[in-house]
Amino acid sequence: MKIKLAIIFGVIIWFLTFILSSIFNPIFTTNIHSANIVVPIITIIITGFFGILYIRAIDDNEIFEGFLAGIIFVIIDIIFDYIFFIFPHKEIYIIGSYPMHLFSIIILTLLITTFLGYLAQMTIDLK
Repeated sequence: MKIKLAIIFGVIIWFLTFILSSIFNPIFTTNIHSANIVVPIITIIITGFFGILYIRAIDDNEIFEGFLAGIIFVIIDIIFDYIFFIFPHKEIYIIGSYPMHLFSIIILTLLITTFLGYLAQMTIDLK
């Protein structure tokens, strides 16, 4: 497990997700009032990208490593959410309901990183 790399990628994922969500959320909330789809879509794209970069550095047991990287990404997301939003009691206009945000982030991140690990351990023979 490359824990230092996973922590660095987790921090980058959180900051990029926050920045891009802050930019794109006003565009979508003015047109679609009842749906908050911006954060999950941005999370899928960014976690997928950095998950691929992380899995490329792993040589064996990619499925387990992908799952562990997903756990680290989720832990960093929770820590940063508490540091920047929960403890200072700031209103989180981007994510709406925090328990729903937390549940969706856990599911999406673990599925993406574990699936990337599964794909990385496959041997593909293109003829």
